Amino acid sequence: MSEQTPGRRAGRVMWVLAWGAGLLLATHFFGNWEDRQRNPNQAPQSVHGDGFVEVSLASSRQGHYVVNGQIDGQDVTFLLDTGATQVAIPSTVAEQLGLQRGAPIIISTANGRATGHRTRLDSLRLGDIELRDVAALIAPGMDGDDVLLGMSALKQLEFSQKGGTLVLRQSTLQ
Repeated sequence: MSEQTPGRRAGRVMWVLAWGAGLLLATHFFGNWEDRQRNPNQAPQSVHGDGFVEVSLASSRQGHYVVNGQIDGQDVTFLLDTGATQVAIPSTVAEQLGLQRGAPIIISTANGRATGHRTRLDSLRLGDIELRDVAALIAPGMDGDDVLLGMSALKQLEFSQKGGTLVLRQSTLQ
């Protein structure tokens, strides 16, 4: 049985630590890369013009428009859905945001009918676009943490889509 010298043992320990650090960095890098693929609009930039503010969004690899924003000053991730009548918030996210459950309402979802609750959002923010007093629904059984940004918010904006870019425009003229 041969005994290792202290220098050799330290070299092996350093080799294992280097591999561990490399794996940790690779995991972190690819996790961030995957997040950017799913949501290329993590920090949406705003353009201010004469009487308007615009936010341009890139589509994800799946062709969806996902963007970070805020509801009542708290960070959320929106999935734009022009087929949704209201802004729809998963129950778990609504609880985290401290939203009040209003009147119950029967909603039709891809999974069938369910009872949701009406609520109002004091503010909804995408970049420098801010909407006030937005009608929304607290939707039970919605998977994930994405808030569906439906027409109760989008109808307050002009929007156009071309070549994988969606431009949202809010008039600042009163």
